[in-house]
Amino acid sequence: MTGFPIDLATVWAFIIAFAVFVYVVMDGFDLGLGMLFPLFPQKHDRDVMMNTVAPVWDGNETWLVLGGGGLFAAFPLAYAVLMPALYTPLIVMLLGLVFRGVAFEFRWRSQRERNLWDIAFAGGSLVATLAQGVALGAILQGIVVNGRHYGGGWWDWLTPFSILTGIAIVVGYMLLGATWLIMKTEGELREKAYRLSWWLLFAMLGAIGLVSIATPLLNAEYAHRWFSWPNILFTGLVPLAVAGVTVMLLRALAAKQDYRPFFLSLTLFALSYAGLGISMWPYIVPRSITIWQAAAPENSQIFMLVGVAIMIPIILIYTAWAYYVFRGKVTAESGYH
Repeated sequence: MTGFPIDLATVWAFIIAFAVFVYVVMDGFDLGLGMLFPLFPQKHDRDVMMNTVAPVWDGNETWLVLGGGGLFAAFPLAYAVLMPALYTPLIVMLLGLVFRGVAFEFRWRSQRERNLWDIAFAGGSLVATLAQGVALGAILQGIVVNGRHYGGGWWDWLTPFSILTGIAIVVGYMLLGATWLIMKTEGELREKAYRLSWWLLFAMLGAIGLVSIATPLLNAEYAHRWFSWPNILFTGLVPLAVAGVTVMLLRALAAKQDYRPFFLSLTLFALSYAGLGISMWPYIVPRSITIWQAAAPENSQIFMLVGVAIMIPIILIYTAWAYYVFRGKVTAESGYH
């Protein structure tokens, strides 16, 4: 099945893709902020940085749970294959998120060990982000499947390509963190975030370029998807859009605008995510299992769809309300203590 029918499996594929993307953009900037911690050694700056995300950071994993739970419920075969293939990076990611969460709370409570918890916060953010990128690369390069089971080895996820995608996600999250600081802070902290954003933008563009070159080389099907005629009429729009958004982002940084850099950085992520979707569709386990082959029975999908149709709007509403309530600039005196 190679078309693009609007059926329950397709609907669920987009729901899971949406949940993962929302997690990436919402948790990405605070993971990036954690990785930027070593570049801001002053306690005052670090307090402000923490205060910018304190009201919203711990709700972001909701979307990660929705994505993982949705995969288990709607595509159980894909879940059964992907989880054994990615046990190590996923466990490392969860440990990094836990470590970061503990450090977030304890750095405010323990004055003597504050530097230790700052290191834990930065380290947990880096480990979690790198693990996410490595897992993404491992999926994109293909999973060995024997029948209905994972057929690869324990270390198949660790390759030069998966390390490249891990580094790309690290750089991208750091750019989101820097542009978030531009939007939420002022003074010298904001000026330093502007300077870092320039470097991180060019680093992210380099990472996007390397991943874009390496991905078609992984498999002839990826190359055909991107470069065959008439597909290239549509896929060619993605790099053109990346170039256009990059120009706008450079102008926004040069003009020292507050909000546009962050939202344009999110747009770069959205375009990269679209490119990932173009490469993978319609496979949920690339080159092995399509979304229709992995789908749960139709009755199960309908039952779950009712719950998701109720819950996703509620989550979006309370999340939007939280960001609205805590809008505006943040100082060290106002925030989480």
